[in-house]
Amino acid sequence: MGFGDLKTASGVKVLNDFLSERSYIEGFVPSQADVAVFEVMSASPPADLCHALRWFNHIKSYQGQKSSLPGVKKPLGQYGPVGVADATSAAASKDEDDDDIDLFGSDEEEDAEAARLKEERLAEYAAKKSKKPTLIAKSSILLDVKPWDDETDMSKLEECVRSIHMDGLVWGQSKLVPVGYGIKKLQIGCVVEDDKVGTDLLEEHITAFEDFVQSMDVAAFNKI
Repeated sequence: MGFGDLKTASGVKVLNDFLSERSYIEGFVPSQADVAVFEVMSASPPADLCHALRWFNHIKSYQGQKSSLPGVKKPLGQYGPVGVADATSAAASKDEDDDDIDLFGSDEEEDAEAARLKEERLAEYAAKKSKKPTLIAKSSILLDVKPWDDETDMSKLEECVRSIHMDGLVWGQSKLVPVGYGIKKLQIGCVVEDDKVGTDLLEEHITAFEDFVQSMDVAAFNKI
């Protein structure tokens, strides 16, 4: 398992393909697995690798909270698609005695035993909570996503928007609506679970594709 060398374009391409069907490296919430992969990346992925860019910007927002994320870091060779070897660790081992470039800062590593106990308690709490029947509040949202100009690739813009995967988010139908001067905006619907996904979070993820998206507005919002 692995992503090849994440400090090269080919390695980031493997990461992008891996994230095309999932939101995080492991599981459904940010974890130490995401931190481990994020920390070895030397720069933000390019805009055409929209899945990797979406993930990178999201994990970067946890800069001050990395030690509190659940899980225990494992070697890079234990993450990623089967059949791809980890080459990042091998390249990094040559500079083992140098100061590491930590995109999050220089916080001390969380104690492994404490992390394991925290993960167990979170799992126990989630198991107990799942047994209780709860009413899930949902909303139907219609978004207007505006491009920069009439030369923006609207198909690519929509692909970037739909690449956003979150627990509690389901994308619906979409269409292009003329705005003027040959410019069209993407109007796309989605259904969200109110406790998990809000309009601010959607705007943060969508406007992260800054090469394609000028702005995002909420055209309609209805409780289900």
